[in-house]
Amino acid sequence: MTTPTHHRTNSKYLPKDWLVPGLEGPQTQKAKKVVTIVVCVLWYTTNISVVLLNKALLTTFEFKKPVILTLCHMLTCSILSYFMSLTKIFPRQYVQTRSQFIKICTLAGVFVTSIVLGNVSLRYIPVSFNQAIGATTPFFTAMLAAIIQAKFESKVTYISLIPVVVGIIITTGGEPSFHTFGFLACVAGTFCRGLKSVMQAVLLSSENEKMSSMNLLMYMSPVAVLILIFVAAIVEPTGVYDTIELIKNPFFCFILWANCVLAYCLNLLNFLVTRYTSALTLQVLGNGKGVVAAAVSIMIFKNPVTLMGMIGYFITISGVVAYSESKKRSNRPRSLSRGEGVMKDTRPILNQPKVPC
Repeated sequence: MTTPTHHRTNSKYLPKDWLVPGLEGPQTQKAKKVVTIVVCVLWYTTNISVVLLNKALLTTFEFKKPVILTLCHMLTCSILSYFMSLTKIFPRQYVQTRSQFIKICTLAGVFVTSIVLGNVSLRYIPVSFNQAIGATTPFFTAMLAAIIQAKFESKVTYISLIPVVVGIIITTGGEPSFHTFGFLACVAGTFCRGLKSVMQAVLLSSENEKMSSMNLLMYMSPVAVLILIFVAAIVEPTGVYDTIELIKNPFFCFILWANCVLAYCLNLLNFLVTRYTSALTLQVLGNGKGVVAAAVSIMIFKNPVTLMGMIGYFITISGVVAYSESKKRSNRPRSLSRGEGVMKDTRPILNQPKVPC
């Protein structure tokens, strides 16, 4: 649904090691490694499952209501976020000012737009092509950061983005299932994901306004639900009636329910993967996820692929990996130049919430 920029948050916003209480020394380290592996495997499985279920619902099950589907996702996120906030998995933060609330509403609007456009694209283009386009998120994020924040990266970092663009051009030229509207919707959705990343860095830059990804999701979801109800009434006026008719099929009802719950669990797992590893690890997993999701979707949905398309996708992914590596290297000297003999742990960097498109 699924790639993102990150923002620093204070470590007090992170959960304690609630998964391995009462253990000390080597036992603690061993338990944490097991937990980390389990969380990463669950993240991978959940991420790919959500993308494939979205595609199945919008095509195989003839549920041609991407706005209603997104509404179901956000409604589930609202309900589960509230109940999760009652636990100690992540400390609850509160909206402090009216200005902060307005900023969160603005982010919710961009957030939900990116999700809807991603779901719309899945109606017209295969998952493999969707994932290839989604891999260009770093390009949009870097360009928008330069325009909006005047935040510039090193020359090497910008050069690494060239394969990202070239690869997607080659992939598009070699895509046998190309659909103009689906392509434009996916590109627009990817652009919105990059825009939200930059907007979050700008709007919630104050130390008092920063929130963990799960708290931000909890406050954005109800706003997104209200926006989607309004949009659905205009764009999909028969959407609720059609959904009720389809829900009469128990299998469809189960798939829709599972899809919505998994969409929320993905956000929780994003949070936990970052907690037990790092934001960079989440980026690496995300790059691999796109390749696996594309391969699995080809096997399940039997959409045709070409050698040219596969080569283009490989070039794009290579560019994304090079971009991540150059960002990591360019940030390393900054930490050392501040007189810090050892780089500080960057695990408090949290991913923004997303519902895979």
